[in-house]
Amino acid sequence: MQVSHTFGPDSAVFDEDNLVSCAGLVPVMALAEQAGLTRLLDNKIHIESTRVKSGAANPAPKLATLIAGMCAGADYIDDVDLVRAGGMKTLFERVYAPSTVGTLLREFTFGHARQLDSVLAEHLAGLCERVDLLPGSDVRAFVDIDSLVRPVYGHAKQGASYGHTKIAGKQVLRKGLSPLVTTLSTDTAAPVVTGIRLRAGKANSGKGAARMVAQALTTARAAGVSGQITVRGDSAYGSRAVIRVCRRYGAVFSLVLTRNTAVQRAINAIPEDTWTPVRYPGAVHDPETGAWISDAEVAETSYTMAESDGYEAVTARLIVRRVKDATQPEDGLFPIWRYHPFFTNTTELATDADITHRRHAIIETTFADLIDGPLAHIPSGRFGANSAWAICAAIAHNLLRAAATLAGIRHRTARGATLRCHLVNVPARLARPQRKPILHLPTHWPWESSWTTLWHNIIGHRSSA
Repeated sequence: MQVSHTFGPDSAVFDEDNLVSCAGLVPVMALAEQAGLTRLLDNKIHIESTRVKSGAANPAPKLATLIAGMCAGADYIDDVDLVRAGGMKTLFERVYAPSTVGTLLREFTFGHARQLDSVLAEHLAGLCERVDLLPGSDVRAFVDIDSLVRPVYGHAKQGASYGHTKIAGKQVLRKGLSPLVTTLSTDTAAPVVTGIRLRAGKANSGKGAARMVAQALTTARAAGVSGQITVRGDSAYGSRAVIRVCRRYGAVFSLVLTRNTAVQRAINAIPEDTWTPVRYPGAVHDPETGAWISDAEVAETSYTMAESDGYEAVTARLIVRRVKDATQPEDGLFPIWRYHPFFTNTTELATDADITHRRHAIIETTFADLIDGPLAHIPSGRFGANSAWAICAAIAHNLLRAAATLAGIRHRTARGATLRCHLVNVPARLARPQRKPILHLPTHWPWESSWTTLWHNIIGHRSSA
């Protein structure tokens, strides 16, 4: 592709007041309002300014400005200027400057972040009421919990410290902050965020997990999930506290246990003839027997987690997947196995329960979306500001997921970056013939059909109330 004109140094001029760079924000933010975003922010966020006089005034429109910027691709505070260029301030009211938004964020404390947490939960419930965001939740849904370490640099970040994370399968010590995240999904729906809590980088992965799971289960029910809920997590969350929360809320748990002598004894006691081959990468289907010839096998046994420190004993199924060690020599006389046990009270067959549990990795897609979007950077030096930033990132993530659902099948499970490219960051020219606003969008836009579907499903929507 080549340039078809001869341009001079003065051929490019920034002088068009009616151009819009992110026309897709119109239906997206209209959807946010239909789910009650501004109302929730007005009712729940109450901050007394402590650092800058009037710095916490009008928190609702300032936070809405930040969320809109995140939907358009903002990953640090100055990027909020994305929603102030050209005709954007004509399309939206009360659009604030990045410096004003940053001043508000620096007023946030732990308690104020909890206020914003409740906005996240109730706004998700509003989105689910407005959009069929979790199809199949009347049968079953999944709450997944995990943490990650977001790297930071320099000495000014409050809470920044060295914590362990896994990169390319290896444990690495990395300086950063550690968000703990819970997501909600179904067999056919992409995950949405039910809660996110920023912690110091050195925080234990399981710190605060029981409370986060309890909040996630409450949010799931408020979002209309009526079927069985399965809570999934790795070994950091296979604790008595998390299991007790699951049982209290009537949820099924599927949690990896930390390997100890008791777990190892239970694994060693499994009879050799009870191991069942399962479908695994590289598995071969035997047409004569109908069985899988695989390097992975599954078996189960009963296991009791003994009572301790006020927690009662819990007896449930210990399902173990064993995989042949890839490092063993091909001519080895005996196979060398690696064992992966998880503790569950599900009633599924062991092979099906193993598949269900391994799908816990779907939470990594949410991490990838957040890292490729608003959590690409941890923007502020103040811990409270970064906590608020992370929660706003979760609200923006859920909002984009709801918009993708209304745009049609093609975008329902698309990545956040794809949604921003196809649906949000669409250039347009604002015209007002006879004072009727019209957005003139590019002809031959490759995703015109999806964008038009999104527009009509939101702008043409009339509340039943």
